[in-house]
Parts: sequence; C-alpha cells; structure tokens
Amino acid sequence: MKQAIQFFLSAVVLAATVGCASTNGSSAASAEHSVNFPDMDRAWLKNGTFVDVEQLRRIGPGMTKNQVRELISYPHFSEGLFGPREWNYIFNFRTGKGHEFITCQYMVHFDKDMKSQDFHWKGTDCEAMLKPVAPVAMAMPAPAPAPVMQKRVTLSADALFAFDRSAANDMLPKGRAELDELARALHQQGVEVQSLQITGHADRLGSQPYNQELALRRASTVRDYLKTSGLRVPMHVGSSGAREPVTMNCKGTARTPELIACLQPDRRVVVDITGQAASK
Repeated sequence: MKQAIQFFLSAVVLAATVGCASTNGSSAASAEHSVNFPDMDRAWLKNGTFVDVEQLRRIGPGMTKNQVRELISYPHFSEGLFGPREWNYIFNFRTGKGHEFITCQYMVHFDKDMKSQDFHWKGTDCEAMLKPVAPVAMAMPAPAPAPVMQKRVTLSADALFAFDRSAANDMLPKGRAELDELARALHQQGVEVQSLQITGHADRLGSQPYNQELALRRASTVRDYLKTSGLRVPMHVGSSGAREPVTMNCKGTARTPELIACLQPDRRVVVDITGQAASK
C-alpha cells in the first residue's frame, strides 16, 4: 500500500511538471499571443547590462539557444536554459547625452524546436536603439578657388614704335609681331585672363610733362591694338613717365646717338597680366 501511494504521488508530480512546461511553451511559441514582460524586480541581474549593440543586431530567427547565449549571454530571469521557450533580458543603452542611459526589456521567443522565432521590446524607444545611426551628412567644402596668376611682359618701345612716336601707324613690324604673339598667348586655353594693366615708360630725355604724355599715348595704342585681336578683358592704361628708369650707367644730358642708345631699355611698355587657371 505504501509503495502504491508513493508511485501515485510521483505520477502526480510528473504530470504537474509536464503540464507547467507545456503551458509556458504554448503561450510563448506564437507572436499572436499577448507578450507579457516579467517584473524587473524578479530578475537575478537587477540592473541589467550594457549590451553590445552590434552583437544584439546579429540576433535573428532560427538561432539555437546556444547561439543566442553566445551573442547576448544568459537570460536575466530565472527561466531555465533548456525547457522554457522564452528568455528575458534587461539591457541598458547610452543615449549619447553624457552619462545618460535608458533601461529596456527584451524578450526572445523560441519555437517548438527551440529555435529563435520572434523578438519583442518593451517600448518603442528601446527598439529604436538598434537602428543604425544615420551618418551625418558632411557639407562638402567649396572647392578652393584657382590660384591667381600674375605675369609681367615688358615690350621694348623701340621695337614697337619709331623713335619719339606713339600712334598706331607709327608701329613697327617687329612691334606688331610681338603684340600678335602676346594676344595669342592670352587667348590660349587653360588661362582665364582677368585684367591687364598697361603702363608706358619713357627715358629721361625731354621734359617731364612730355615724357608723361608720350608714355601714356604708347600704352593706349598698345591697349587698342590688343582689343582688335578680340581680347575682351578689362584693360587699364597708365604712365610712369621717366620716373622708373632701369638703366644705371648712362652718362650725360645731351641728346646724342650714344646716350639715346644707352637709354633704350628705359623706353618700354609693361603689360601686367592678372588671371587664373581656367575652371574645368
């Protein structure tokens, strides 16, 4: 009789155990059933853990419990490792605002084959923590402007004009050829000419007002000639008269052929070119 009673009690305990496992499994197996998160006070890890978000993102359907455990460790509630079909966790996430963080509950449901089936978060803010942070669009810096180029071209007035002359019909063939070559260079591709400063210079022979006017007329004639080549950029003319000589050792004041020849470098027209590399 005593053995029969013990057998009966053992059977009752076994039936109760199987019944409890079956009830828990069926309630957690389908995402259609209500999802009930356990009270966090029941967790054995009260404060949760700061989970590796990249590891958490790798969780997906069809994983074994061992695979889940390798990624996010053991469940934080005393649910068992093998029979239960529901694992619950408490995770902490940094918000990016200093030391601030939020605490979230996470649930993994397993199917009858103990493969991960569906996943749940308590609160939409928590689920959003898994979304990759959209990269901040960096404003592209404006391309650096092309460097400004400056070039000086010095033209001999004696090559440009007959002596003491400045008009267009006083220009010499060699002078016209030099201006044609300069115009072609300014038209070449790859350079955007922005402006020209054309300055006439005279030697010290003659009065200051005369030299000032002669140098200005020569600069103006050069400007007009370059315009006829089709060059359409701002051109400014000026005169330095005899104030900026380049000769140093020319002696005397009388207008002799020797002194005129010595002062030849002072008689010139200077073209200062401002431009930059053409944009592609």
